[in-house]
Amino acid sequence: MKKPAYKWIALSVTTVGSLMAAIDSTIVVLGLPSMLQDLHSDLVRMVWVIMGYLLVTTVLMLIFGRMADMFGRVKLYNLGFAIFTIGSVLCGLSPTDTVLIAMRVVQGLGGAMLASNAIAIITEAFPEEQRGQAMGFNAITWGGGSVLGPVLGGFILSIASWRWIFLVNLPIGILGTLAAFFLLHDIAPNPKGERFDIPGALLFTAGLVCLLLGITQGIGPGWLSPSILSLFAAAIVALVAFLFWEQRAKYPMLDLRLFGIRRYAFSVLAAMLQALAVFAVQFLLIFYFQGVRGYSPLTAAFLILPLPVVMAILGPFGGRLADHVGGVIPATLGLVAQCAALLLLMLLTPTTPYLELAAALALMGVGSGLFWPANTSTTMSSAPPNRLGVAAATLNTIRNVGTIFSFAVALAVTAASMPPVLVNEVFLGTVGHLPASISAVFTNGMSHAFLASVAICAVAILCSIVRGGGTPSGRARPLVNAQTAADQGSEPAPSERPKAEAGRAGD
Repeated sequence: MKKPAYKWIALSVTTVGSLMAAIDSTIVVLGLPSMLQDLHSDLVRMVWVIMGYLLVTTVLMLIFGRMADMFGRVKLYNLGFAIFTIGSVLCGLSPTDTVLIAMRVVQGLGGAMLASNAIAIITEAFPEEQRGQAMGFNAITWGGGSVLGPVLGGFILSIASWRWIFLVNLPIGILGTLAAFFLLHDIAPNPKGERFDIPGALLFTAGLVCLLLGITQGIGPGWLSPSILSLFAAAIVALVAFLFWEQRAKYPMLDLRLFGIRRYAFSVLAAMLQALAVFAVQFLLIFYFQGVRGYSPLTAAFLILPLPVVMAILGPFGGRLADHVGGVIPATLGLVAQCAALLLLMLLTPTTPYLELAAALALMGVGSGLFWPANTSTTMSSAPPNRLGVAAATLNTIRNVGTIFSFAVALAVTAASMPPVLVNEVFLGTVGHLPASISAVFTNGMSHAFLASVAICAVAILCSIVRGGGTPSGRARPLVNAQTAADQGSEPAPSERPKAEAGRAGD
């Protein structure tokens, strides 16, 4: 029997990791009420079961992406699989809410290693004319995981403890860890002589932590409170210092020349804006189903399914279309579809027929199926081959920042129309059915949040159009800084010499 090509092996192994992450992202939200009761916790700490994982993953992805480019992507991916699996088991065994949050941080450590390397491994393994197809199959995994998560979670919670929603990752994790160890290998050689940028890593971590803490904590005391403003000020200082340092570092953690590549820069920006516009839609609608319509959490999760199902079906089509006509057209069409879906969702009332809502969700799924694989393929195809790890990690980091902002902005806009005493209860699904007057106010607040998303999505469409470029004309050239070129006895191309040198010459 003929051995399958390595590219399909790489896609299969990374797909297992994506499936595990997709299931985990939906199944944990479903189990929050059970965790709260069993661990005698409170609503604020349960929010950190979600946000702790997302925070750690967002902060560490860029660091692990740079380490992957230096030491090997497959090594870090293997380690990430093992750590994520161990963290899942420890979450399932946690005796208190504090331990559970800490173990979610461990999970996030492994998740950052997986997320920062999966796309880079696929990009390296597939030729440019097939990358969209590969990203489309990856979209199937995320859509399928989003479907399987509520189904599996509802089944587990109906017959067993919430702990099994974490322990279910054990067999998948063992399979994925062994497959990654025995089947994957690095294709490109690791660069010689490069050193890790410790000051850059510390500045980036400090800035992003302060920014994300300010975003997530600002809804309670308000974003203009002194404590939150102090966090934002610290974030600005640290991130500006990070950019200043990276321009002068011999071996920067984030090669800022990536953003000199027009197609890469605008593709990343489009991804961030798309996440900012649409990520909170599913959460808002779950709260709508529970608080306004009075459905159970499991029923609400099932009613959301048109979105991930359509996304899973159309993902491969969007990827193949990107391979044939370039990523700009399908990605832009996807954003237009999502903008139209958001306009439909603005019309929601407490008595809107479900078929109308399902049509809007299906249209949102069409947009995701077209946008995600096409935009990711375009982003990674425009990145230099020796910076795939950082390029993928930068894409995921900025998209995650958009995701967290989406949650914060949507929650803040909607909550501004509601009595403060009901905000936490409604948004964590602990109230079965709101009174009619509160339901109307809540739905009106949702409409305002969807209007903000429409405006953001329109800017994303503009970014998608102006990035330019259809199918890549050739493989992107490696970015080589002056120090590396000197170590290797070669001369960097004039366009690739660090701008910092020009700045120092001018000084």
